[in-house]
Amino acid sequence: MASPANSINTHMTMRLWALLGLLGLIWGGSFFFARVAVAHVPPFTLVLLRLGLAALALHLYLRGRHGIYPALAERWREFLLMGLINNAIPHAFIFLGQTHIGAGLAAILNATTPVWTVLIANVATEDEKLSTAKFSGCLLGLAGTVVLIGPSALAGLFGAAGDVPLWALVLPVLAAVSYGFSASYGKRFRNLAAPVTAAGQLTASTLIMLPVAVLVDMPWTLPMPPLTTVLAILGLALVSTAYAYILFFRIMAEAGATNTSLVTLLVPPSAILLGYLFLGEILQATDIGGMLLIAVGLAILDGRVLKLGYSAGR
Repeated sequence: MASPANSINTHMTMRLWALLGLLGLIWGGSFFFARVAVAHVPPFTLVLLRLGLAALALHLYLRGRHGIYPALAERWREFLLMGLINNAIPHAFIFLGQTHIGAGLAAILNATTPVWTVLIANVATEDEKLSTAKFSGCLLGLAGTVVLIGPSALAGLFGAAGDVPLWALVLPVLAAVSYGFSASYGKRFRNLAAPVTAAGQLTASTLIMLPVAVLVDMPWTLPMPPLTTVLAILGLALVSTAYAYILFFRIMAEAGATNTSLVTLLVPPSAILLGYLFLGEILQATDIGGMLLIAVGLAILDGRVLKLGYSAGR
């Protein structure tokens, strides 16, 4: 998944910032598309459609190049596990959560992914141990998550009937944890071309979700969804998954993983804006507070804020 070091430019040009902003808007759009589609399509079937259409699109894009088929044959077990923890589980959890929460809140909760990635990497790897800055960033990110989930959890403890069930808030966080595991596991695919890794894991996760959707949702019994839902599914699969992967790896090849990870800060505002403009979603004060805590935590994890402050003070 990583790109050759000699192709990485750590200086962010205006073009790269524009591409990063576009990616943030596209991934923010995935929560918007999902919120529209999940009203008419069950979550497991929606995951299957998203992954299956995206996998097909990437196979058409690759057209057998970069050794995609030998890689699938030789490493299918690894692709299955990667597809499970990087696609099937997190997407299913997010879509299930979005049956009760809006696009903006789901995006904010999922923005804790880098926090869990750092914590998991500290245990699972030898070269990514916690530093003081990373630990502080993790604490702030986790505090933001508590602020977001806290009111619902307290309502459940005291028997109050909250507007949002606790499980709908917890599932996107568990999706972020799953993404954290996939970030560490994904290092083993460094020797493959990025589109091959993307197509391989999407193909595997499609095979995982097929029996789940068939057994649980029985999609052949579902009524034909309206045109808006069909368009949302196509946008989710082709734009927010297939094209987003290509764009993501293109930015990573030029800007490096650290610069590319800044997209995490751009996704929630994009999802919130789309939800507000088209779905009439309004966030509570605790939602905004939680997002700010997570954003500050991610900025500390990234490290550049501290470096800029140090440089300015000299």
